Amino acid sequence: MSFAHSPRLLLLLAVVALGAIYAVLQVARKGYAVRFTNLDLLDSVAPKRPGWRRHVVAATFLAAIVLQVVAFAGPARNTEVPRERATVMMAIDTSLSMEATDVSPSRLEGAKIAAKAFLDKVPPKINIGLVSFNRTVSLQVAPTTDRTAVAKAIDALKLGEGTAIGEAIYSSLDALNQVPADADGTKPPAAIVLMSDGKTTSGRPDAQASAAAKTAGVPVSTIAFGTQTGSIVLPQDGQVIPVPVDESALRRIAEDTGGKSFGAQSTAELTSVYQSLGSSVGYETKLTDITPWFVGFALLLALLTAALSLRWFSRLP
Repeated sequence: MSFAHSPRLLLLLAVVALGAIYAVLQVARKGYAVRFTNLDLLDSVAPKRPGWRRHVVAATFLAAIVLQVVAFAGPARNTEVPRERATVMMAIDTSLSMEATDVSPSRLEGAKIAAKAFLDKVPPKINIGLVSFNRTVSLQVAPTTDRTAVAKAIDALKLGEGTAIGEAIYSSLDALNQVPADADGTKPPAAIVLMSDGKTTSGRPDAQASAAAKTAGVPVSTIAFGTQTGSIVLPQDGQVIPVPVDESALRRIAEDTGGKSFGAQSTAELTSVYQSLGSSVGYETKLTDITPWFVGFALLLALLTAALSLRWFSRLP
């Protein structure tokens, strides 16, 4: 929690002083009562002493003042609010290595499950686009708020030879450039979420694409999906080909563009990563004024103080 006018919190010292003065007066009052040696006469003169009740009333009164001082200081807290306008391009690897079953049911099927969960996590107003890539790159869906269209495109993804990560980034940037600017001429915030299990084997190099994304101010968050023990079987001759995941290349892309880098070795873990990214790109943190909460609680305590004083002492404090 933060405060718009934190110096005003110094007024709490005055509340502490009031509490200290009250405590001193109670000690002095107790000393005076002890000097009244005829206790039977004291009971007949004041048979119903307030006792602990007066301390309760004092405590609620001081607490109400504390809340008023905090409200006067302008309290605020960080809250996540959906972005009004932003675009996220999902780039999903569809190379043959994504057929590996080291991740159940397979790397590609796990990617589909997690990607669709990502659609549910991102706020409805956010535009989502989809690029698939193997040796070639295909813009499956231009940025849109139509989640059904994106989900159908995810389900329809097919495998192919090769991996062109750099080209996937370039294609995503091209799609983002087609998104119209705001009324004031500024481009809405954008990000790329790229999931792959390997390294670039065709097309322009990763470093070149990363530089282009950095220049455009578009962070690329990467997910290295799979394990080091993954393998596929070639349909032609049944040969087993190892396809270990390559995390270092993807981590470098994220670092160069200001994105986040993740590793995932199961469908559940990949889903969790996607949902985490959905929160980071779909929401922004803003300071929200919570002064009314403190004013409301202070009012409730003030009313409670008055009610207890009337109930126990037949007067307002």
